[in-house]
Amino acid sequence: MEIIITIVALIIGAGVSYFVFNNLAKTKASTFINEAKKEAEQIKKEKLLQAKEKFLELKSDHEKMINNKSNELSKAENRVKDKENSLSKKLAENNKKEKQLEEQKNNLNQQKEVLQKRQDELTKSHKKQVEQLETISKLSAEEAKEQLVEALKDEAKTKALEIVQATIEEAKLTANQEAKKVVIQTIQRTATEQAIENAVSIFNIESDDIKGRIIGREGRNIRAIEAATGVDVVVDDTPEAIIISCFDPVRREIARLSLHKLVTDGRIHPARIEEVVKKTKKEISQEIIEIGKKTTIDLGIHGLHPELIRMVGRMRYRSSYGQNLLQHSRETANLCATMAAELGLNIKLAKRAGLLHDIGKVPEDNAEIPHAILGMQLAEKYGEKPEVCNAIGAHHDEIEMTALISPIIQVCDAVSGARPGARRQQLDSYISRIKELEDTALTYPGVLKSYAIQAGRELRVVVESEKVSDIDANKLSFEISEKIQNEMTYPGQVKVTVIRETRAISYAK
Repeated sequence: MEIIITIVALIIGAGVSYFVFNNLAKTKASTFINEAKKEAEQIKKEKLLQAKEKFLELKSDHEKMINNKSNELSKAENRVKDKENSLSKKLAENNKKEKQLEEQKNNLNQQKEVLQKRQDELTKSHKKQVEQLETISKLSAEEAKEQLVEALKDEAKTKALEIVQATIEEAKLTANQEAKKVVIQTIQRTATEQAIENAVSIFNIESDDIKGRIIGREGRNIRAIEAATGVDVVVDDTPEAIIISCFDPVRREIARLSLHKLVTDGRIHPARIEEVVKKTKKEISQEIIEIGKKTTIDLGIHGLHPELIRMVGRMRYRSSYGQNLLQHSRETANLCATMAAELGLNIKLAKRAGLLHDIGKVPEDNAEIPHAILGMQLAEKYGEKPEVCNAIGAHHDEIEMTALISPIIQVCDAVSGARPGARRQQLDSYISRIKELEDTALTYPGVLKSYAIQAGRELRVVVESEKVSDIDANKLSFEISEKIQNEMTYPGQVKVTVIRETRAISYAK
């Protein structure tokens, strides 16, 4: 019974508690809902205020933008109006100018008509005068023009010749003495040996028994020497001598030294010959370089390309008309330096060009172009200055001279080659040059005889006094000298002397 009462009491208590809890929950929920509604209202009001403010702000910006655009439009309209006003003014001015130009054009047309009428009148009067002159002189206008032109030509030639002669004489008075002084001083201060080189080399031996050893069994030794060196070995009846012949002097020297070593050593057979020749070639190559270096050091020339130094060394074994090329180049370099110093020019450049002016004669490939042009190309290839290259290329007039030292190189080259004993000339070429000089003078009218004297340094021309006057004689000497200078090649200079003899003859009876 107690248990039942207890259970009932618990059930009643649980029901009361549920009722109380439910009422409290409803009260709290209603409170929360009211508070949420209040907050929502507050947020709504705030958002509305913000939206209004943003709207007002955008409205203000839009109004400002519209005002700016309206201002710009008004300014653009003002500019357009100003341009229209200026264009209208310019159009008005152009219309005025067109009217003025039209008036001027009309005036010019009127003036042209007047001038044309006057020109026609002058032409008619000129024709009448020409007809009258032709009637009086019995010559047509063309014939009179030709006579006048010929007379003017002769007069102009005579006056030009007189001016040229006067200028030459004046130049001679002032420049000839100084030029002679410079050239003489230059030659006197440079002394070199005379030509002694030959196209063959002589190898001296102690006895003729060595000739047999050099020839070898069935000529195998001499064939081996010729094949290894590229020379011709001539063993003849000349006592105690063997002749080595070759156009290349370097090969001749290699053959001579190789023979000397073989004869001294005593072992002469093809294998030994090849070994000795190969070794001698190396020695000669090294000697060529040493000769080139020593030459540049002696002359005070620096910064020369190694290949140019080697070519300078090869000049030692090259000759031109019997004159050793290295000695000629050294002499030319010294002459150029002296002459450049006398004339106040660059001494180093002149000496450099003088040494290198004939390097076109020593390349191994032997190109078939003039040695002056080849030398200029080599100098350009190895970085020489334009003045030096021009002097090398122009020293035989193959190209135009553009540098001040170019004529100095040409003159010093001629001085070195033209001095007595410097070179040997073959008789045939010498006679041919003398004959060509004499024939050049004989081609002119009025020339009786011509004589080349002083080894071609002077040409004397005898003319007929009846056909050639004194003025014509001066003109003839000038023309002959110009023709020789332009058409012939010669060392030094050629003096042309025209001789006109006048004889007065009478008889006493």
